[in-house]
Amino acid sequence: MSRARILIGGTGSGCGKTTVSSALLRAWQRRGVPLRAFKCGPDYIDPMFHTAALGIPSRNLDLFFVDEACARAQIARTVLEDAVGVIEGVMGFYDGVSGTSETASAAHLARATETPAVLVVRPKGQSLSLAALVAGFRDFAPNTLSGVIINGVSKGMYPFYRDIVQKTGLRVYGYLPPVPAASIPDRHLGLVTAGEIADIGRRLDLLADAAEEGLDLDGLLALAQTAPELPDAAPPLTPVTGRPVRIAVAQDKAFCFYYADNFDVLRELGAEIVPFSPLSDPHLPENIDGLYLGGGYPELCAGTLSENVTLRNELKARITAGLPTIAECGGFMYLHEVMADEDGGAHEMVGVIPGACRLTKKLQNFGYVTLTAARDSLLARAGETTRAHEFHYAVSDDCGDAFEAIKPNGRRWPCVHAHETLYAGYPHLFFRSNPEFIARFVKKCADMR
Repeated sequence: MSRARILIGGTGSGCGKTTVSSALLRAWQRRGVPLRAFKCGPDYIDPMFHTAALGIPSRNLDLFFVDEACARAQIARTVLEDAVGVIEGVMGFYDGVSGTSETASAAHLARATETPAVLVVRPKGQSLSLAALVAGFRDFAPNTLSGVIINGVSKGMYPFYRDIVQKTGLRVYGYLPPVPAASIPDRHLGLVTAGEIADIGRRLDLLADAAEEGLDLDGLLALAQTAPELPDAAPPLTPVTGRPVRIAVAQDKAFCFYYADNFDVLRELGAEIVPFSPLSDPHLPENIDGLYLGGGYPELCAGTLSENVTLRNELKARITAGLPTIAECGGFMYLHEVMADEDGGAHEMVGVIPGACRLTKKLQNFGYVTLTAARDSLLARAGETTRAHEFHYAVSDDCGDAFEAIKPNGRRWPCVHAHETLYAGYPHLFFRSNPEFIARFVKKCADMR
């Protein structure tokens, strides 16, 4: 079944991939084009802007976490027959694992899924050198590059840059001018989240207005429709419980880093997602069988989280009593006895993990890892592996030792607190990387019920 699709790649971080992708999504949506959005790589924040533009979840496509067939199947089951998939690239077009383009780069994903790619360039401080830059991307390695979008230039300067880029033989699909009223601020983990921007809808509409004026929307749509059929298909996972288990999921501005596909995996295995807010809810949802605390920015909300004493006490009692729990990164921090905010103020937290965690000014363990279980626990048996990702500025007095994390460059360290009913650590899990881990979690939820 043919699935129209296009990948928006870039020369590097900061060139405007998220801005262009969001503008394109919103502009096509206003024209009535059925759409689905994706993000190449492990990022949580960029998909939030896709979701804000479309009102439906954006999904990650990551070829470190899964193989090529799985990525193709994800597109095939997500992009409906009459829809168009828009995939935002990661970093620079050829930037993959450990300085290679062959694994998990945007170029790799585009090749593996036979998706036509468009390169976003921002020509600040360049003139004819822009042609050399684009020609380098065109010729560096096998690719599906089919055109260029020029970002951050005025309407008056666009013809000048268009003529330069056309010297490379690549088609120019228009430009996007600076839109100061639609700019997105950033912080230590990247952009602020879409949910924190009160007028996000207005900003997206401003970007769509600019796209209507400057981008060749019809040409880009025609390019997306040249993508060949995707033969790969994957049946849903088999449920592991006779009736759905109820899993409470922390979802608010403190805990907002979740892969949409992780929720798909949980549902396929027989789980019902029950959202709650550790910031505002005094109690856990009723009749729950498990708990999932994702990442986010709990350090920015440490005072409010601490003040919710009733919920903190309830969480400690339930987790200690054996409520099956997955806590990743920010969720792991929340389970500590104490969390220090960015000003150094100490705040009491849940108290399941001994000691304190605190924010630093330096990025700590960052990037892809393979986790190997040191002993049997909730998700894994000793020696079993799954792939994960770390990205945090915080440190902990005790990161745990139930798993060993190994980076692609060989560096390794112990991590994660885990036992029969708990997984708690800095690594973020992509559930489809090893669905058996999550099947055990859902089974444990059913057993505890």
